[in-house]
Amino acid sequence: MSGTKSLTLEGAGGAETGSTVELRVPADGAYASVLRTLAAGLGARLDFTMDDIEDLRVVVSEAAALVLEQADPGADLTATFDLGLAPDRVEVSVATDAASPAPADYENFGWQVLAVLTTDAGIDSTPGRYRVWATVTSSLAAEPSEASASAPAEG
Repeated sequence: MSGTKSLTLEGAGGAETGSTVELRVPADGAYASVLRTLAAGLGARLDFTMDDIEDLRVVVSEAAALVLEQADPGADLTATFDLGLAPDRVEVSVATDAASPAPADYENFGWQVLAVLTTDAGIDSTPGRYRVWATVTSSLAAEPSEASASAPAEG
């Protein structure tokens, strides 16, 4: 089928078993909404707050925008979501084929947004591949659990 675009979704295990979910779409801005929707669904599965889910969506959107600028014609975007770091954390990676990618631009507005919303982030720019990765941690990770907050102090 000439000219047909395909979506590929791969995953292993459930979020509670430390799964990795990968989605490959054509390197076209029209597919960024698909990546954002997947990010929101995975954030909900991890019990992220609504604000955390929106942050994850924005991170994925900005990462995709940065990667799309470097994509070779006809290339795919590969988004990988590693849910196995911790129950309150997800590592996102968006990559594409890029024969001659530009050096990482850490002054770019998209990068600045990404850096503010993440625990850690980076850009890997090498001949043949361009990848933006980020770790997003739920705001609930910093809050003490109700059980420990209501437990009486010993002593």
